[in-house]
Amino acid sequence: MPRVWEIPVPDSTRVRDARVAAEEAAALAGLGESRTAAAALVATELATNLLKYAEDGRLLVEVVPPPSAPCGHGDPAPVVQMTAVDHGPGIPDVAAARRDGFSTSGSLGAGLGTCRRAADEFHLHSVVGRGTVALARVGATAPRPGAVRADDAALPYTGAVRAGGVTVPYAGAEYSGDAWSWAGAGELVTLMLADGLGHGREAARASSAAVETLHRSARLTPTELLRRLDAALRGTRGAAVAVAQLDLRAGRLRFCGIGNVGARLREGDTWRHLLSRPGIVGVHRPTTLPETEVAWAADRLLVLHSDGLPSRWAPPGAAALPTAADPAVTAALTVRDTGSSASPVRDDTTVAVLTPAPPDRP
Repeated sequence: MPRVWEIPVPDSTRVRDARVAAEEAAALAGLGESRTAAAALVATELATNLLKYAEDGRLLVEVVPPPSAPCGHGDPAPVVQMTAVDHGPGIPDVAAARRDGFSTSGSLGAGLGTCRRAADEFHLHSVVGRGTVALARVGATAPRPGAVRADDAALPYTGAVRAGGVTVPYAGAEYSGDAWSWAGAGELVTLMLADGLGHGREAARASSAAVETLHRSARLTPTELLRRLDAALRGTRGAAVAVAQLDLRAGRLRFCGIGNVGARLREGDTWRHLLSRPGIVGVHRPTTLPETEVAWAADRLLVLHSDGLPSRWAPPGAAALPTAADPAVTAALTVRDTGSSASPVRDDTTVAVLTPAPPDRP
């Protein structure tokens, strides 16, 4: 089931909690001793940084699929993802902050540099006056080159794609009723987000069943997969599910969803809603499931989200949500910037993102 550790860091006692969470996540991901130590070190540094600089800062620790999943080679090993999110003053010089010796608090300035060295991937996004997202991943081995890719220059879309997401459990619960994952089969890449009815363990059981079914059925079309999910989720609470499948050879994205899971596609400077049908997978499936098909290109960015986001959230502009950003950073920014103390969260919140990989990241 999708275990998530959400750790607010208002005082120094929570730094230890961050380290323990990373160690527990590493055990779930099957990391060895050295990689577990690396994850614990990164979590400690991120939490310490939140304590020093952040306002309303928290650390999310979860076990997720890697952002670059090769097609046709079985399910890739999961990684520990640690995401520090805050509404602090922001970092004026992000490039300098990634280097050892940079500090605005009189310390040695080794924290973010330590994260960059110890993690397999480290990403930093900050805007002065709005806050910072720092994200690190640690896996059993360093990431292999070769994201899901179409290599023929004659194809409509030639490039790699990456996927990522973040989950925030309702009221700091141990388990989230939301789950996202992605799978590859040949030239097909399928991203799915499942929101188990309600929240807590029983909701998590439904969304976990959906993820397991996805990985057994990656060659199915979105409509076919939803029908199979409907059978697999019988006996659970059921779930709202959105499925987006990218055909790299054709350069086409197909979408189909049931229930209250949102989907928005950025096409250049505009956003398009991809609509789901009413219903609950595993409880009440609509008779007809039409698919939406659109072109995919280097300027596209797909966001799937559960109903933990405000119903009328506004996507950030291109400057705040760059296509080249790591997809999980984009997801974290979406969660952070659409939240408000005036509009309290009433359910688990998950955002999953599919995006072209930057040119220098195959």
